[in-house]
Amino acid sequence: MENSTKEDYKIQSFDKETQELLKKALKDPGAVDLEKVCKIIVDQSLKDPVFSKEAGRMCYTIVQVNNMPMMALVHPVYDCLFQLAQPDSLKNEEEVDCLVLQLHRIGDQLEKMNTQRMNELFYLLRDGFLLQEGLSSMGRLLLLEILEFRAGGWTLSDTAQKYYYSEVTD
Repeated sequence: MENSTKEDYKIQSFDKETQELLKKALKDPGAVDLEKVCKIIVDQSLKDPVFSKEAGRMCYTIVQVNNMPMMALVHPVYDCLFQLAQPDSLKNEEEVDCLVLQLHRIGDQLEKMNTQRMNELFYLLRDGFLLQEGLSSMGRLLLLEILEFRAGGWTLSDTAQKYYYSEVTD
């Protein structure tokens, strides 16, 4: 596969036409209808939670190629994050991990583009952390860490980082 570092995405489950559209979006976001690309990525993410991690990587790559497409991605990305912040998803450690990973990667950028939706998302996460029954201890730790991460201006103090990441390895 040529240029495998750019195209090393798990998109084989899509038909050939969709694969080509996604590859083109990853190389040159301005050359495609980003709303169509977003719809494809969001729909697949909602059908297949495991694909959500891949979707986050793809969106991140598209944004890195040219920051302008980020505007077209803001609402669909928020929609995915809100889906992952629902009570049923918060009970799934893998989905919480995906949510937290994406917020670490692009949370700051998303907040700059729509602070109100980020506030709403974090109200859900806070309530999930405080009120949700059936969360795993790792799920709770991840939620607490992302709440603190945002409260700290999208960074963690050295002490907090040592706490959270020493807990994960213990």
